[in-house]
Amino acid sequence: MLRFGIIGCGRIAQRHALLISQYGKLVAVCDIDEARAKSLAESYQASCYTSCMDMLANSRSMDVVVVCTPNWLHVQHTVQALNAGFHVLCEKPMAISSAGCRQMLDAATANNKLLFIVKQNRFNPPVVAVKNAIDEGALGKLYSFHLSCFWNRDERYYENSWHGKKMEDGGTLFTQFSHFVDVLYWLMGDVESAKAITANLAHVPGVEFEDTGAVLMEMKNGAVGTMHYSVNSYRKNMEGSLTLLAEKGAVKIGGQYLNLLEYQHLQDHLLQVTPSQAGSNNYGFYTGSMSNHDKVYENLVAVLQNGARAYMDACDAMKTVEIIERIYKAAQESRTRKQIK
Repeated sequence: MLRFGIIGCGRIAQRHALLISQYGKLVAVCDIDEARAKSLAESYQASCYTSCMDMLANSRSMDVVVVCTPNWLHVQHTVQALNAGFHVLCEKPMAISSAGCRQMLDAATANNKLLFIVKQNRFNPPVVAVKNAIDEGALGKLYSFHLSCFWNRDERYYENSWHGKKMEDGGTLFTQFSHFVDVLYWLMGDVESAKAITANLAHVPGVEFEDTGAVLMEMKNGAVGTMHYSVNSYRKNMEGSLTLLAEKGAVKIGGQYLNLLEYQHLQDHLLQVTPSQAGSNNYGFYTGSMSNHDKVYENLVAVLQNGARAYMDACDAMKTVEIIERIYKAAQESRTRKQIK
């Protein structure tokens, strides 16, 4: 049985703790908020720490450390855990810079440990079906795409929080929509060039970055497409969808979280999709992406105990970060040109 520790005992850690109890054993938790750490520890009869380094030094029975801390701490806590000799499962985003991702990958290599990154939307049934169809050639050449990400994050989400702070959060694409960028990369490949316009339209001045963006991309495979994203959907999440137009057909993955096959018309192929039983991650007054974390843990256990293949490489997670950086750089260049004029 694999033994786990958790660093960071916030909302998403509750989901991880429950699944760990089903796939292994939670033996230690850590959070600088002692009351929060004690509450989670007592629920699973785990040891409680308020210092990450104390947990890594004293809970040596752990096999895997799960990093559930705020975005800007992912690099620090992942590298510390890897250097202490543990495998790591890190929540998204991997980091808020590609340089940080590289530190994490280098630490995994240096310590001969595995680094897993949570990208659970790769398990969404319609996403899997479309990926398989692309790999089998059923869509032929990919021509174009449109990715829509319309969620709601109101002032409550950003109040008294690291959310909305540029150096801690990173931006809307990192915190809300990195899963969508990952799926786009998984299906379409890498980005050749990007142009972008971003704006903070409804969260001024409390949020230090954009709440809305429009992106035009050319992919390395020659396809062109757009991404329109916002956290200004009125009062609740509206849509998370990806439309693909290709040589042999068209498909649309929709719903709020890329969780429904809304349209298909293919030349010689019919996508068979079993509706997902997973709900979305519920954080009280807002919801996030599909809760396929059980599939993440199934794969992690299979990799570590049976030598199975990981469902994704951590380098893919770094690629997501690189694409987001490219979009933000393009948006900054657009603002600079506007100011010069």
